[in-house]
Amino acid sequence: MAFMISREPTLERLATAQQLLLAPFGLDETHLAKALAEIRAHKVDDADLYFQYTRAEGWSLEEGIVKTGSFSIDQGVGVRAVSGEKTAFAYSDDISEASLLDAARTVRAIAAAGKSARVKAPARKVAPSRQLYGGIDPIASLDSTAKVQLLEQVEQLARARDPRVVQVMAGLASEYDVVLVARADGTLAADVRPLVRLSVTVIAEQNGRREMGFGGGGGRFGLAYFSQAQIAEYVEQAVGAALTNLESRPAPAGEMTVVLGPGWPGILLHEAIGHGLEGDFNRKESSAFSGRIGQRVAAKGVTVLDDGTIADRRGSLNVDDEGNPSQRNVLIEDGILKGYIQDALNARLMNVRPTGNGRRESYAHVPMPRMTNTYMLGGDKDPDEIVASIGKGLYATNFGGGQVDITSGKFVFSASEAWWVENGKKLYPVKGATIVGNGPDALTRVSMIGNDMALDSGVGTCGKEGQSVPVGVGQPTLRIDGLTVGGTA
Repeated sequence: MAFMISREPTLERLATAQQLLLAPFGLDETHLAKALAEIRAHKVDDADLYFQYTRAEGWSLEEGIVKTGSFSIDQGVGVRAVSGEKTAFAYSDDISEASLLDAARTVRAIAAAGKSARVKAPARKVAPSRQLYGGIDPIASLDSTAKVQLLEQVEQLARARDPRVVQVMAGLASEYDVVLVARADGTLAADVRPLVRLSVTVIAEQNGRREMGFGGGGGRFGLAYFSQAQIAEYVEQAVGAALTNLESRPAPAGEMTVVLGPGWPGILLHEAIGHGLEGDFNRKESSAFSGRIGQRVAAKGVTVLDDGTIADRRGSLNVDDEGNPSQRNVLIEDGILKGYIQDALNARLMNVRPTGNGRRESYAHVPMPRMTNTYMLGGDKDPDEIVASIGKGLYATNFGGGQVDITSGKFVFSASEAWWVENGKKLYPVKGATIVGNGPDALTRVSMIGNDMALDSGVGTCGKEGQSVPVGVGQPTLRIDGLTVGGTA
């Protein structure tokens, strides 16, 4: 009788990473220790090796047919040495002992040569990590025929929903990402990260006018998540938005009350507040929030978190890209600034602990402080009561993109779905509304907080200094007084 011995999840992930990233190239932990010892022969403050294996697949449907399918495998190693504020970094898609040692000697040049004979090898330790998602390969969770059928189902549902739907585009993406981090202090960490996303775009036409709507979602699980009910929900979102926009009128402009819907509108929070709370901007004092810990930066009742520990979420991580476990970080509590999000380098220089927010796009990039899932906690107001409180203003339930100037805190956002409200009644949908404001200032203008906190459906990607990483956002319905709306009217 055969017995299966199951390992503790942290060790299971480490074993997976070693099988994929070390064993095929004749490497083991002694080679990693040797490369790190090469770097530590010079006096550095920190060093790490970051191995990554990524398998990605994408399918897209347009004009009723699955037109493109893509598949890629990428693997490599990034080698980093840190001395003071300076970082030296080298990477290679060739995983071998020779390229590891070569990269190690290259990056250690950042610091003066130490007394190499006396460098004592640190003891091996496996970093503690969380168990937030299964270590599955989502690409293998559904066969190709079923993936094509899934996209065709999106098309059929959207067209059946309304005759005005003239075009449907859908995309299905899956990724299996395995990382292994070896740090100069002897720490080893690994993660196995599945990620899937289904996106739906529809174009509806009426009397020669065309409008778009979007839907979709995903997270860190297999493709079975996209049940018929889930697909129907995404299609309903996309078609509903397109049909609403067909009725839209130009948006009025000026200073007004703005109510933001729950969930994805939290992207405004992410841009306007989140980036300004990243450690690097605050260490360099280039953020509007620099030096303000302990001060009131928002209205009472406003509590903002960055939480990388929510199960199965797109922005969650068992460990960050420096081997530190993800955390639930309270950034603003009841309007008072409590802390920033940190990677290892900025935490060390600011004399605080890392917060599990060291993230990088891939092995070819250096880590920096980045958000995970950033959201505001709910309050006690009924969402209908908040909308009913608007004398004249905008009720925005969905957003396209946005951007922020970190130093001034100024942000601009385009609302993709919004209504003009007078005397508490939604009169008509509006198009072309942009919301302009200042992050720290906007937070002080929050006057009502709904009891309907929701996270987004799992579609967010954040860009910073040329690097993109998956993130999550969320918030309850919020009333913000005196925001500037740029309109088309």
